[in-house]
Formats: sequence, C-alpha cells, structure tokens
Amino acid sequence: MMAKIVVTGMGLVSALAPSLDKTWQRLLCGESGIQHCHPFPDISAQPLALVGSQPSHLEDLLKPALSEALDDADLAPPIADCGVAIGSSRGFQSQWEEGAFAYHTPMASHGEKRSLLAAPEQLAHIYNVSPASIVAQAISAQGPVLAPRAACATGIWAIAQGADLIRAGYCSRAIVGAVEAPITPLTLAGFNKMGAMAQSGAYPFDQNREGFVLGEGAAILVLEEESVAQKRQAKIYGQVLGVGLTVDAHHMTAPETSRRAAITAIQDCLQRSGLKASDVGYIHAHGTATHLNDQAEAVVIKALFPSSVAISSTKGATGHTLGASAAFGCIFSLMALSQKVLPPCVGLQEPAFDLNFVRELHGHNTQSALCLSSGFGGQNTVLALSS
Repeated sequence: MMAKIVVTGMGLVSALAPSLDKTWQRLLCGESGIQHCHPFPDISAQPLALVGSQPSHLEDLLKPALSEALDDADLAPPIADCGVAIGSSRGFQSQWEEGAFAYHTPMASHGEKRSLLAAPEQLAHIYNVSPASIVAQAISAQGPVLAPRAACATGIWAIAQGADLIRAGYCSRAIVGAVEAPITPLTLAGFNKMGAMAQSGAYPFDQNREGFVLGEGAAILVLEEESVAQKRQAKIYGQVLGVGLTVDAHHMTAPETSRRAAITAIQDCLQRSGLKASDVGYIHAHGTATHLNDQAEAVVIKALFPSSVAISSTKGATGHTLGASAAFGCIFSLMALSQKVLPPCVGLQEPAFDLNFVRELHGHNTQSALCLSSGFGGQNTVLALSS
C-alpha cells in the first residue's frame, strides 16, 4: 500500500502578515495586502504586495517561514532523516540586479566601475546557493535536496516532489514549499512591457479585471509519512493525495485555447488521488486576474466540475507571488479543510463567469480540495488534498 503523506506544520510570510495565523485571519476578513507603491525611482508607482515597506530579499522571507513551520510541527534542528524540496522561479533576482547595478555604476572617487569581487558573500549566494540548500543547512538535513523551478507552478512541483521522496523511502519527512522575492526593477519593467500588470488592484475573475499584481512571500510545509506523524502525536492539517502535471507546448505565455493539457492534468490528479470530480468541494484557483488566464481556467472548471463546487483565488489579497503562489494556495486550502471555512475571492465584485465563487466567509463540510496552478511555458499543475 502506498504511504499516506500528511502535513504537520506550515509557515507563511505574506503581504497580509509575517505569519500564517495573522495572514489567515486577515484573508478570512476579506482584507488585502496590496498597496500603491513606488519602490524604484525609474519605474512609475503601481499596486504591489510588499511584505515590508521596501522590496524584500529572499532569505528575509524564507527564514521566518521555515521557523514558523518547524515550530508548528513541533520539530527542531537537527532533522537528519529529512528531505528538502524548496523552489523559487526568480531565486536571487534582486541580488543579481543589485550586483549588476553596482558593477555598471561609476565609483564617485575614480570614475571606475565597481567590482563585484569586493563582495564574495554576495557572489556565493548568487552562484552557489539555492533556497533549498539554505533550508537544508538550517535543519542539518541529510536526505535529498531538490530545488524545482517551474515558473508559477513551482510550489506544487515542490510539494509533489517532497511527497514522492517520502513515498519512495528516501526519507520519513520533507520540508517543502517555495519562496519569491520578485519585486525588482527588471521584473517590473518586463511584466509592465508585456501589459500583464494591473494599474489599480487585483480582481480575480472579475468583469473589470486588469491583470495581476506582483507580490512577495514564502510558504513552507512539513510533510511526514502518516505513521511517523502519528507515532509522535503530531497535529495533522490534512493529507497530500495526488498530483497532475502537464504542459501545453503551445506558447511561452498564453494558454492553449482548447485547454486539453490542463484538463488532462486535472483528470490525472483525480485518478491518482482516487477522487471523482463530484468529490471535490473546494477549488483554490490560480486566478491571476489576467484576461487570458481567468477565462481559460473558468472554461476548464465549468467543463469538469459540478456547478456547486466552491471556488476562490487569494491573489487579490496576497498579490501574485509567482513561484510561491501555488504553495500559498495549498496552505490556504489545508487551512480551509482543517478549519471548515472557505476563504473569499478577495477583489471580486462583478463575476465575469457563471461559477460558484466564494464571495464572503462561510463554513463548509467538504473533505477534499484541489489547488490549481499554471505557469509560463504552458505549465499545468494540480494538487489534491483531503482533511
């Protein structure tokens, strides 16, 4: 029999709050962490979901989320029999850009270019360190260390890989999730050039949606084989059932119109999880608030699921945290399952689609949820969870 994988600890740093509990409470109240910001003088002010008053560095988000997840799971380093699967789509982008800016900026005294060789610690991070290796070192892990990168689908990839490590017997537990500190001049300039970013706010699935709002944050989960968790009487949020992974092979940014690959990902996930579409009571949608994504996702949901399934996207509250967004969604889905309450689709005022969106906080009795995510390059990822 395949081992059951359960979640025993979670940590979150978001624009709503620097902890899971406070983030969850603000989310349930329909609040948003998005504000109009002007962090870079050469780029116009726009709505962003910052954790602090200025854009964060990756480690400043990762370390508190990891600490919270370990405390929540009642674990402390060293944790030798442990795998790690922590992803990031942008990695140390801000350090790259800061280094490039320093190199190309004349020194005031000599008119010469600065040398990055004067900052060996910065170089070490840029070239040799990943979020996964930072976590592995912090907990003294001796199991496998994976650093997935799959655009905005990274978070589900990381959780799926961690679960697979446990099922294959490489370790009895794994630290999984994703982190993103993407608010940099180059990232903003690129997405603005694409016309993908909103000018006033994030309104997933709304008739007046404008595009996504970039956000930053970290989402970390502790996975354990069920018998290991039960032996130490650990708190259990829910079970990781199965995953579906496909790619459109169509376009670097636009979803393929028939949505065949996206539909296959969901069907594969349901089959691997032992679920029927009618078993799913809640879907945490990718819901970026872009015209193409929301339209494509709504078509798939309407084609596969009963009209009663509850749906929300939380990007109107946290912003779009790119590679971390799917891990955010999984944590919110597990909180919904364990606390029997569904988070609202913050920012939704006038639904553009005939679906059962969660407009305000309400209770539920569902036992199963799906977390959907997609990413540039045609990535389609689906994760099934149960209480």
